[in-house]
Amino acid sequence: MTSTLKDVAKRAGVSVTTVSRVINNYHSLSDKTIRKVRLAMRELDYQPNALARAMQGKSSHFIGLVLPNVTNPFLAELTNCLEERLFTKGYKVIIATTATDDQLEQEHLGVLLANQVDGIISSSHNLDNEHYQRLAVPIVSFAHQLAEGIPVVTVDSYSGGRMAAAYLREQGAKEVALVLDEAHSPMSSRCRIDGIVDGLARRGNALAVIELDELIRKPLLLNQYDGLIAPNDEVAVQLQGMARASGRKINEDFWVTGYNGSRLMQRLNPELATVVLPVQELADKLIATLLEQIAHPDQVIESPAPVPVRFRATNVKRAERKPLSPFYVANY
Repeated sequence: MTSTLKDVAKRAGVSVTTVSRVINNYHSLSDKTIRKVRLAMRELDYQPNALARAMQGKSSHFIGLVLPNVTNPFLAELTNCLEERLFTKGYKVIIATTATDDQLEQEHLGVLLANQVDGIISSSHNLDNEHYQRLAVPIVSFAHQLAEGIPVVTVDSYSGGRMAAAYLREQGAKEVALVLDEAHSPMSSRCRIDGIVDGLARRGNALAVIELDELIRKPLLLNQYDGLIAPNDEVAVQLQGMARASGRKINEDFWVTGYNGSRLMQRLNPELATVVLPVQELADKLIATLLEQIAHPDQVIESPAPVPVRFRATNVKRAERKPLSPFYVANY
């Protein structure tokens, strides 16, 4: 039976990441560790096929995708788009999901390095910047700043925040709250929060900030607001359900905005107003940035300009209001 990377790690008494670092000639390892891993490789007759190809001067034609999860509809849609577009360019994809586990993220990165992927696209960020700076592989990040020198592809989150704020103003919402879900879907973009604050401040609206967990524990807090800005569409749908349970009428006396705007969520919940991230444009920009790194490994590749977003307004409106178009451009 063919030995695996995990078999080598077990025989040597080290982690999979350590084995991958020995294979990739990391200089920070002790001679004792290197000898143990190489002895285990010889005893198990382990020779990574991808490494053998690389030693022959050939590309592995694999790209690693490191994601928090693929259950989020937007990330699932983005992953599918990336995989399809990379396939047309001659690359196969290895998908690794990390949740919020830094150890799992480290192990997955080790496996990707051991398989000599040509590059990595990551939307996960559990590890510190120093760890990513040591990765000897082209890498591009989606939405998060991984480390200095690693380009980031992101969206114009400031405009997204302004659009959400403008939409709530247009509906007549007076008491607006920004809902945070730090445990599962943190609103990490400072720019987006700035956009929300600026958008409301222009018309004199106040902005409260509240944790989702607190709302769940104290549902009566909903009565203090008539407009909520959620960190993503899934939380927005949850908030709509809580509001209905308390007797509020969605899009009549209570409004919620989401974020991401996947096609699945738009079909399942057409009454949800949300900031729509352009999946195809993001996929193209992520791939183009990574391929530029692969083609020019000795150059510093700059982060591209943020990708524009749009706001999808709901067609379910107050009877006395004129319906908006499905894709509402906020007049801010």
